[in-house]
Amino acid sequence: MKQFRPAVLAAALAGALVAAPALADVKLSDGVVRIGVLTDLSGLYADISGAGVVEAVKMAADDFMKENPGIKVEVISADHQNKADIASTKAREWIDTQKVDMLQDLVTSSVALAVVKVAAEKKRIAIVNGAATSRVSNEDCTPYSVHYTYDTIAMANGTGKYVVKNGGDSWYFLTADYAFGHSLEKDVSAVVTANGGKVVGSVRHPLNTSDFSSFLLQAQSSGAKIIGLANAGGDTINTIKAASEFGLLKSGKQKLAGLLMFITDVHALGLNATQGLYITSAFYWDLNDETRKWSARYFERMKREPSMVQAGNYSSTMHYLKAVKAAGTDDSDTVMKKMRETPVNDFFARNGVIRADGRMVHDMYLVQVKSPAESKKPWDYYNVVATIPGKDAYLPLEKSACPLVKK
Repeated sequence: MKQFRPAVLAAALAGALVAAPALADVKLSDGVVRIGVLTDLSGLYADISGAGVVEAVKMAADDFMKENPGIKVEVISADHQNKADIASTKAREWIDTQKVDMLQDLVTSSVALAVVKVAAEKKRIAIVNGAATSRVSNEDCTPYSVHYTYDTIAMANGTGKYVVKNGGDSWYFLTADYAFGHSLEKDVSAVVTANGGKVVGSVRHPLNTSDFSSFLLQAQSSGAKIIGLANAGGDTINTIKAASEFGLLKSGKQKLAGLLMFITDVHALGLNATQGLYITSAFYWDLNDETRKWSARYFERMKREPSMVQAGNYSSTMHYLKAVKAAGTDDSDTVMKKMRETPVNDFFARNGVIRADGRMVHDMYLVQVKSPAESKKPWDYYNVVATIPGKDAYLPLEKSACPLVKK
């Protein structure tokens, strides 16, 4: 049997203690950090969010626990079916009975607005990645909510501004009739008029519409140069398919502007249907070595490249977990303070900052969808046209209606 001399044993123990204090000092309310992912697992946003988001959050939890084996992280998930009442009830149940510390994703704006209210009431952190409405970090901001990946103002300052400045000076909107669509139409309209364009009208359609023929005919009869699609996911896919089937764009007098599109939408529609479209995105898997490295790991799990929402969920989960470790607690107020103090620097964002209104400000990218001839490999869909600095992409803090912002 090997004998340890006292001096050697003391040195070994000292070395172990040097490595341990950061973990030993973390005080968790029930011994575990529990994350609840509320997302769309079966509806029109399942591709951009859904199972891919759940997997991205689990990736972040696994990566964090490998580096910090003394901190246990659990991830649970549920399908909110794009219904605010189901989402808010599940959020309340999770917090009350399962001691969930952080709520994640919250795709669908009506869901996000409902859940951040519950989270604020219960003093739990809610990170919004999937939902777009700028209200989350504007008039409906809370001390416990973060709007991380993108919002409707960023889409307006990207695609909307570029299209109007390049000749698309008359617009007609085809708008999803709920909080997200209303916000996107409002924010893009403001950018269009501010840059010398005009809005000639709009029509609103129910969420998850299958037949867009009547809406597209109204858009066509408007005579507007640009038909702005203020919808997303399956609704955007169905709109573009219908426009193609009707030959709506053959005359060349009208063009579509996909105001919130994802790489998964392009993949579903194909390059023949989407080539030339301008899209504003927070993330592209093939942007640089770091995005390619992380996306390759994601691809191993999901067999597809990530949307910006799925990448944002990983990044924001990791940022939250690192803040828990740095704060030494899962207390929401202390963790939020640490999250705001710490810049986001990873494959997703450079020098990202969470402001007082909860908006995570980071660069966005204006991309153009490649033609089939330009694409050289699977998922090789985008040419990056411009980087939009975070300060130009998002609402200036001095214009915020968030009551947390000191004026």
